[in-house]
Amino acid sequence: MIKENAFCHTDYRDGVLSALIEGEIDHHTAVGIREKIDGLLFRYRPEKLILDLCKVSFMDSSGLGLVLGRASLCQEIGAKVYLINANERTRKILSLAGVSRIENLVIEANKEKKK
Repeated sequence: MIKENAFCHTDYRDGVLSALIEGEIDHHTAVGIREKIDGLLFRYRPEKLILDLCKVSFMDSSGLGLVLGRASLCQEIGAKVYLINANERTRKILSLAGVSRIENLVIEANKEKKK
């Protein structure tokens, strides 16, 4: 039995789709998260997608693919993607992949300092 160790809590309001991702994003968990977000992107066609990574404890290349794929899909529907609250390790992975060069993707600095 495969244990689900990631969750995606979503909310849609006023043209903004927010997705709070929690847990480990790997090959197995990225699929479910991707399907959930994509379904809502096609349903609502938001102006903005916010991916809140504050509770992501691990992300491998599948997580990177999750982010890049949503950015590509959002570009097709005219939406902008905001990555918020990524930890230092996740920001490093994103930086090494060059995501800052993607026109419709914004990486925002952490808003809260951890104690």
